[in-house]
Amino acid sequence: MAEDRPGEFELIKRYFAPLASDPGSVGLTDDAAVFKAPSGRDLVLTKDMLAADVHFFSSDPPEAIAAKALRVNLSDLAAKGARARGYLLGLALPRDWDAEWLRRFCGGLSGDQAAFDVTLLGGDTIKSGDGLQVSVTAIGDVPAGRAVRRSGARAGDRIYVTGTLGDAAAGLQARLDPGFSARYGLNAEQETHVLNRYLLPQPRVTLAPAIEAFAAASMDISDGVFADAAHMAAASGVDLHLRLEDLPVSNALAAIKAADKQMFRRCLGGGDDYEILAAVPETTAAEFEAAAGRAQCPVTLIGEAQPGSGQVLASENGTILSIGAADGFRHF
Repeated sequence: MAEDRPGEFELIKRYFAPLASDPGSVGLTDDAAVFKAPSGRDLVLTKDMLAADVHFFSSDPPEAIAAKALRVNLSDLAAKGARARGYLLGLALPRDWDAEWLRRFCGGLSGDQAAFDVTLLGGDTIKSGDGLQVSVTAIGDVPAGRAVRRSGARAGDRIYVTGTLGDAAAGLQARLDPGFSARYGLNAEQETHVLNRYLLPQPRVTLAPAIEAFAAASMDISDGVFADAAHMAAASGVDLHLRLEDLPVSNALAAIKAADKQMFRRCLGGGDDYEILAAVPETTAAEFEAAAGRAQCPVTLIGEAQPGSGQVLASENGTILSIGAADGFRHF
């Protein structure tokens, strides 16, 4: 029906213009937004694309799809120590989209804009020939020269992670395999926990000031802790020694470990955590932990950086283990 499928300009006016409150977006009535960086601050930009049945399920609630698309980008900004300011949205809609789906999708964006103090600046909407695709470019800022890269880790730095690891990968397994939770000993509460961690990541935006102030290197964990630690180690030219017994896990992951250590390891390195991996100099580690406490963001010390050639070394109760290149999510 025509009323369910508004044209491009009516679609923008009805659904997206209410999300664009920054003056530079001029209500999405122009071809481009004008965004000014505050004096003395650098812009930080990041982009992630999500595709249906690759990064989320087509049947997922539209609100959750919108939130995930925005949050994975906010996670990247937080890992740089940046404060989120706005975002650009690219939306490729499938042939069978309808107005109610789009209304709910924009409702998810609106809720997260309020929660994370960020606004839509502009974007584009097209028809997709191959399912729903969502692309977000997020814009943040940091004090000039203070963006925290993955390449700044030095020997002696303490290695921290936020939150718990492996839950999202377990949630994906539970979505793909209806018998997963029973087979690996998850009760109803634990199953709900891992499903929610996959569906709705929690970007650690409250930790951004502590990252900017105290971290030497930082990145968000999207491909899995082992793969992303390897990225940091290679970029920094040091070895990262991780103690597996210190990696923080939820009760759900502990249940999986008790049932099957191989599946536990698979989930632990499976990706989609959107936690932060940070290298912090020993001299500022106590201050970093205190700042994380004030931000109500849990952090755990999981290892140290050592002189080396850019490798990840893992040990469990003193025994060195092999960490392979396959221990992580691959985009291709």
